Amino acid sequence: MSVKPTKDQLAAAPGSRIPDVLEPDLDVLFCGINPGLWSGALGWHFARPGNRFWPALHAGGFTPWVFDPSEQQALLGLGLGITNVVERATARAGELSDDELRDGGRALVEKVREYRPRWLAVVGITAYRVAFGEPKAQVGRQERRLGGTGVWALPNPSGLNAHWSAARLGEAFGELRQAVIESCEA
Repeated sequence: MSVKPTKDQLAAAPGSRIPDVLEPDLDVLFCGINPGLWSGALGWHFARPGNRFWPALHAGGFTPWVFDPSEQQALLGLGLGITNVVERATARAGELSDDELRDGGRALVEKVREYRPRWLAVVGITAYRVAFGEPKAQVGRQERRLGGTGVWALPNPSGLNAHWSAARLGEAFGELRQAVIESCEA
């Protein structure tokens, strides 16, 4: 579908919030850093065309095709959801303060306690480190658990993250998918 926001929509997007894609007992709750302006303007998570979240989700085996952001509600039928560490839309994640990220981390812990996903996957290792006070955390499974919820940190899928190729992102998402399968079999 690939819709482009208007200039007026983008101008109104800073500070906007978009609803979570969330219900109780999901297999994975993916957690972005915060919505970008395209997402804020359109109301869809990971909406900017250069963002590689949707291709990585598919490459990792979570979706049967590369979803368009407008199809985000279909994730619920696959046992998947999306939220953000910080709710407000900004042009860049770098506009967020460490205090906002830490406050968002605390709110995320409460959300996980309420909705009980099997896994929480924070999409953005740097944001994870700040939000959870774990400066040495690496991509992958974390030692931390939130009640019965396992925690996984993924790389930021932004097209600006040149450290991770599309193929490597898909592999990182695939490692999480394997852990989800193993936890369902246990």
